[in-house]
Amino acid sequence: METIVEIRDLKKTYAGGFEALKGVNLSINKGEILALLGPNGAGKTTLISTICGITNPGAGSVTVNGHDVVSAYRDARRLIGLVPQEINLEPFTRVKDTVAYSRGLFGKPKDDALIERILRQLSLWDKRMSRTFELSGGMKRRVLIAKALSHEPEVLFLDEPTAGVDVELRKDMWDVVAGLKAQGTTIILTTHYIEEAEAIADRVGVINGGQLLLVEEKAALMKRLGQKVLQIDLQTGIAQVPEALSEYDLELIEGGQALRYSYDTRGERTGITQLLSDLSAVGLNLKDIQTEQTSLEDIFVGLVKEGAA
Repeated sequence: METIVEIRDLKKTYAGGFEALKGVNLSINKGEILALLGPNGAGKTTLISTICGITNPGAGSVTVNGHDVVSAYRDARRLIGLVPQEINLEPFTRVKDTVAYSRGLFGKPKDDALIERILRQLSLWDKRMSRTFELSGGMKRRVLIAKALSHEPEVLFLDEPTAGVDVELRKDMWDVVAGLKAQGTTIILTTHYIEEAEAIADRVGVINGGQLLLVEEKAALMKRLGQKVLQIDLQTGIAQVPEALSEYDLELIEGGQALRYSYDTRGERTGITQLLSDLSAVGLNLKDIQTEQTSLEDIFVGLVKEGAA
């Protein structure tokens, strides 16, 4: 795939010695949705701010479609749209004027047809004459996206785009993002919502402590790291796992009333059939069986713990 954003050994140290970015390397493909996951202070916003030219890099390089964000910042910045976390809109300006003004900041000629198309795409056309203070939080976030799209960027950065938005509006926003991707826009979003990355991202990156721990296709990540867990509830509790079952690496849970067995979903054989037979052979009677699929959240938490270790 064609690369549109190239990040090489990017570092950023703030006054006082805090290392926000520690040699980040990342290639972002044209037309993809990349979700960056990480806890507070992980470096997500610093990474986006550096790419967008808000923060200067300490070392390393960033190019957007071949334009260096420092030495050719004007060319790079024209290709980028940024939707920040904070809702910072002029309260008394009408929606249509707010979006059109942002286009003018990039030296783009007036284009009423384009502004109308963007507002309709974001379900804002009916609100075009409303002043921004009259809008709901969800609508204000749509205005921020419209402003970021007004100069026709090829890359759109969404920094916590659904923060503080209720579940219904969040899903509406996911539809908006999917529509932008369908038009060829490259989208990079940071999020605290694991389900957001799971729902709309093509690739997932996990960042913590200023380091990129992993970047991988979402489906491949789930397949590679995903596990299923079999919980076996026993009719009678036990004090310890019988020695005859040691090969299964079973975990005794719920005060000895149940066993937990993890198995690889990629394996040709799960071992469950033989396990159930061996349980019967050692005299353990089953009360119930239930399975659980590892989620992206489980994988994320595990990676962050490993990175912090």
